[in-house]
Amino acid sequence: MMTKSGNKRIVFLIDMQSFYASIEKAANPQLRDQPIVVAGDPERRSGVVLAACPIAKTYGVVTAEALWQAQQKCRHLVVVRPRMETYIRISMQITQIFESFTDKVEPYSIDEQFLDVTGSVHLFGDVYQMAAQIRQRVWLETGINCRVGIGENKVLAKMACDNFAKKQEAGVFWLKKEELAETLWKLPIEKLFGVGSRMKRHFHRMGVYEIGQLAGMSPAVLTRRWGVNGEVLWRTAHGMDDSPVSLNTYDTQKGIGHHMTLPRDYHTAAQIKVVLLELCEEVCRRARSKELMGSVVSVGCRGADLDAANGFGRQLKLEEQTNDATTLFEAVCCLFDRHWQGTPVRSVGVNLEQLVPDNVLQLNLFTDNQRRRSLAHAMDDIRSKYGQDAILRAASLLGAGQAKERARKIGGHYK
Repeated sequence: MMTKSGNKRIVFLIDMQSFYASIEKAANPQLRDQPIVVAGDPERRSGVVLAACPIAKTYGVVTAEALWQAQQKCRHLVVVRPRMETYIRISMQITQIFESFTDKVEPYSIDEQFLDVTGSVHLFGDVYQMAAQIRQRVWLETGINCRVGIGENKVLAKMACDNFAKKQEAGVFWLKKEELAETLWKLPIEKLFGVGSRMKRHFHRMGVYEIGQLAGMSPAVLTRRWGVNGEVLWRTAHGMDDSPVSLNTYDTQKGIGHHMTLPRDYHTAAQIKVVLLELCEEVCRRARSKELMGSVVSVGCRGADLDAANGFGRQLKLEEQTNDATTLFEAVCCLFDRHWQGTPVRSVGVNLEQLVPDNVLQLNLFTDNQRRRSLAHAMDDIRSKYGQDAILRAASLLGAGQAKERARKIGGHYK
């Protein structure tokens, strides 16, 4: 993609290596030469590895596997509990470092950020010198090693980082569109940005095993099979992406959702609905805090094997917009009762979409919506002042309830 002056854009995707684990090693020098993982609470569930340091990875430890599996691979593994407040603070510190190199910085996740350096690269030498300076600044100020993927757009920069920069000793790789046949197209299809385990299986059934095979297909064939997503995958394989690096990417919210991985399998509808009610409470609280309400609700339930094709995900159009938890829960239960097949559930999620401002209240002859709204805001005020578990639904005190435990966490992990 060209700029107005006719020059190609230069975009960086910068990824922090083993972000959580690197922070813990920087804070505890005695751990520097030891294999460590940052993991969830092993007492409440088998524990999931959130981050593994490079030393732990040499033993075969990988992110998202059960803690007990990681400990079997590496008997002297050091397990550190997550400190989400610290990780968020350091992520913001790194953003400030990036902003000293360019004013176009877009967070992609807590440990990845896009930078458009087209207009500032000349101030720091060439592209590689600039990348090296950024890496040095991050290392000196945080003790974290970062890798830099470079491309003329965001999708090329992302794939440059994931597939090449992470394997380079210098931690930097420039993925050029005119060199895709010699670089990207030789990789397995699952290395293409946007192809997960399910899509990989679809492509394998079609006889597509490498990215180059997909690039050589007709986009019309892919569009007929997967709609717009099929064309997006074809464009990605060709390194095509017109989206800008934007400071305002997340300013306009399209939906509000909350997802939870349960500490164990839930087998009964009564157990699962306790958690669904808590999720509805959280989604609606966040909607009210942003003065929004929505008219489309979606529910997802999955089993313990998150890669398997079990569970369901469905959505429903509401008769009117809402940010009331009781109203949302009624719709969620309708979807759940219709689509749950009685299989054990380990992961659940609720989303509210098609958001609009909540400054208009729909009058109803049969429901006192104004009273419900006043009650909800009163509960929000209590929780804001005294904590999220200061006032709970009675159902949350049952064995299936998770609200009290999650009130002690940030992003699902202990503060």
